[in-house]
Parts: sequence; C-alpha cells; structure tokens
Amino acid sequence: MLISGVSAFSQSGSNLCACCTDEYKQFDFWIGDWVVYTNAEMIGFNKITKIEADCILRENWKSVVSSHTGSSYNFYDRNDKKWRHIWIGSDGLTMEVKGEYKDRKMIMTGDEYRDEKGNRTINKVTWYANTDGTVRQVWEQSKDGGQAYTIQFDGIYRRRK
Repeated sequence: MLISGVSAFSQSGSNLCACCTDEYKQFDFWIGDWVVYTNAEMIGFNKITKIEADCILRENWKSVVSSHTGSSYNFYDRNDKKWRHIWIGSDGLTMEVKGEYKDRKMIMTGDEYRDEKGNRTINKVTWYANTDGTVRQVWEQSKDGGQAYTIQFDGIYRRRK
C-alpha cells in the first residue's frame, strides 16, 4: 500500500521516523497525564499520549462531574501544513478544527456548520503552553460568522502527581 509515495508498511527494524520533524513536535507541550480545572474546581482527568510512531497525539478525557468521556486525535497534516484535531465524545458530539502553532499557543478553527438549532456555528480551540508547565485550553464558538466568540470551556491542565 502506498500513501503519498511512501510505503504504508515499514520494514521491521527500520530507523525511519517520518514524524520526528520539528512540526510534529509543536504540540508536545500538551503530552501528559493531567488533572483539569475550571474556576479552580477539578472537573476531570485528561491523558495525552503519542501513538503511531509519534505521528498522532491521542487524548483520553474523563469527567469527574458527569459520566462524559471522549477522545481526540491530533496530528500535523504535512499536505496542508496545518494541525488537525478530531474530537469524538460519549454524547455523540464531534468536532473538527485545524490550525497552527505560533507564539507558544496552538490555535485551531473549524469550518462553519449548522448546529442542532440551525444556527451557523464556528468552533475555535486554543491551547496555551504556559511558562509554569500548565496548559490552558479555551474552546470558543461564534454564531455570527467569526466576528465574535463566546467561551464554551476554559480549563487549566495541571500535571498529575
């Protein structure tokens, strides 16, 4: 099987590391075993690991205030030189956003879609690599074509001890 001119199956023992470039390491600040807080209240646990020969960051979320869980896959798409985030929650909701890393933050925005009430909606998620080792994640939505956004989630990730 060939993907972009490269064999999809590497030979055992190969030293090839297709995802070891600087671009693929830009989101490494989110890797870890985290306790997540909003407004100083613990709301859940999130574990971010690298999988598939360091090509994908996998997120595993577990709320402690509800039965909600979810996962995301995050990867650098070398074809359009953007990061992509694909979320799937236990409530059946999904979200896809894409963007780039700049100035110690990863900013990803989705395409406009119609929500369950028929409203035009755009999602934007920003992850901040804080100097104290925490990560701040802010999820915002726009209902006016991206002119103004309202915060849906604002969380701080602290490493589990």
